[in-house]
Amino acid sequence: MRLALLPRYGRLGASSRLRMFQYEDALRAAGFATRCYPMLEDAYLRDLYAGRTDRRAVAAAYGQRLGQLRASRDAALLMIEKEALPWLPAWAEALALPRGVPVVLDYDDAVFHRYDMHSNPLIRRLLGQKLDRLMARSALVTAGNGYLAERAARAGARRIEVVPTVVDLAHYDASPRPDRSGPPVIGWIGSPSTWAEYMQPMLPLLLSTAEAEGARLLAVGAGQGATGHPLLSGQPWTEETETDLIRRMDIGIMPLTDTPWSRGKCGYKLVQYMACGLPVIASPVGVNARIVEDGVNGFLADTPAQWQAALRRLLHDPALRLRMGQAGRQRIEAEYSLQVWGPRLATLLRDAAGGAAR
Repeated sequence: MRLALLPRYGRLGASSRLRMFQYEDALRAAGFATRCYPMLEDAYLRDLYAGRTDRRAVAAAYGQRLGQLRASRDAALLMIEKEALPWLPAWAEALALPRGVPVVLDYDDAVFHRYDMHSNPLIRRLLGQKLDRLMARSALVTAGNGYLAERAARAGARRIEVVPTVVDLAHYDASPRPDRSGPPVIGWIGSPSTWAEYMQPMLPLLLSTAEAEGARLLAVGAGQGATGHPLLSGQPWTEETETDLIRRMDIGIMPLTDTPWSRGKCGYKLVQYMACGLPVIASPVGVNARIVEDGVNGFLADTPAQWQAALRRLLHDPALRLRMGQAGRQRIEAEYSLQVWGPRLATLLRDAAGGAAR
């Protein structure tokens, strides 16, 4: 069965890497002949993170995507990350999609809010319901959490399945590190934009707590924002080094503000921390409150006082960190691993192709 995968980005894009590229081997093992067609190459994201946008490259990407859609006309199934043609209306995208090929739409972010909550009323009017219309026409919507699934249900999608964002356990070592000497490390992994939005406001509390408790703070992927304090170490993110860097941490954190966009997040950094055997502290926003079993694999913290208390408790108690980290790893093995979800996704896609044919 030929399956065309249309991620938005290359492997540098986290959503594309985790929701599509990561599954290719598992889907092939299940009998799919997969072909992956990213719209925007890694160079686009490198420029974006550096504050640059190559408009000619973006225009070329739209032309490339139209060619990819034409090349997918003989596929049995088309799986699209979010939408095939961003910022174009639903009718234009519907015209570009290959006729007679069932479509699966995958969401791991509340991207519909980029349109329906846009500051420009014209964008809201033209595109506010775009993704709802696409979801209603699809054979299947795979959503990374319940918030996204609820939107698909309101849109009238025929079939909706919650598929969490997962890790490949083969790349995540949870064995205790033999070199646990030195100050404990509070760790965070993400991108420059999420650092600025969620971590920058937390820095005074985190750094003052680290200083009082003899700890350090490690930020992976934050860019130039993670500089300027002797207790704060910033490291660049790469796919090859991310798990080694997480294993340098003793506690993994994920602060969020409670906004519609944040409720659409899939808690991937929590899954990564837990896969490496770390206890976690997270804001109780969206799916975070499901991934974190408060007091079992970590703590949910809403107020500054709760954050400080959770940090102090874990920093003072290595045995608790170990116990919670082990519980977290078990949770990932059971519910958030590629080993579990690879066969499940293959079954969902096969059913979607068969159901559409019937």
